[in-house]
Amino acid sequence: MSQTQKQSLYGLTLSELQTLCAELSLPRFAAKQIARWLYVRRVKAIEEMTDLSKVARAALEEHYELGLAAPLKESCSADGTKKYLFRTSQGEYIESAYIPDGERATLCVSSQAGCRMGCRFCATGRQGLQHSLSTTEIINQILSIPESERLTNLVFMGMGEPLDNMDNVMKALEIITAPWGMAWSPTRVTLSTAGVARELERFMNETKVHLAVSLHNPFHDQRAEIMPIENAYPIREVCDILRRYDFTGQRRVSFEYIVMEGLNDSSAHIKELCRLLDGIKCRMNLIRFH
Repeated sequence: MSQTQKQSLYGLTLSELQTLCAELSLPRFAAKQIARWLYVRRVKAIEEMTDLSKVARAALEEHYELGLAAPLKESCSADGTKKYLFRTSQGEYIESAYIPDGERATLCVSSQAGCRMGCRFCATGRQGLQHSLSTTEIINQILSIPESERLTNLVFMGMGEPLDNMDNVMKALEIITAPWGMAWSPTRVTLSTAGVARELERFMNETKVHLAVSLHNPFHDQRAEIMPIENAYPIREVCDILRRYDFTGQRRVSFEYIVMEGLNDSSAHIKELCRLLDGIKCRMNLIRFH
């Protein structure tokens, strides 16, 4: 494997690290040691993994790199919100948003460069999909910003549709919440989706993180005009799936609703929302259109 083909260590799950150790003839327990160096101690060089033998570190150096990359640009607003610009491995650009709010510090994470969903009110949707991010590129957004150690919450609400990049997003969520990884409580993480129903059950069954569903209109024809995904996965189908899950405990589901004057703010819309969400213990997040 040449220098340019080195694989990134950041973004690997414990099972992948165990496979790595087997391939390099390292002891199986070394996988947890490497995971601890990556996701707890957040090393900047393989040489820093001092509880691995020199032979093991040399083997890692030969075939792997850490894989973190600093943001290219930082933009800061008056309220302290910051946008970080990253370049992806395929030469596209993505943004992450750091949002401080009292004792909370939230990072809005991207899952794709661009997006194929085509929601009419979304600037990212106008770009189309360039490519889905690797797990390394998702984790990199969290670990490479200056405020990384201060983060209290993560939201997968940046560029892209997370459930359209299911495997890499699920691996990232595993790394973020697993005891061998970053060990965050799942209640500190929220994933936002336009409603990719084919992947929703897997997400619900395999994670415990919060869910936010972009709804914006309860009527099928009207929602389809602004969210083409409605034609493939009607919001009623999404709600039917969610009724099968218990949201009376710590896990919650919320519905995002951009209020657009004269388009989705009538009493008829309110009544239809009540019918649509009947039986789902949920929150409604009303968003001012801008």
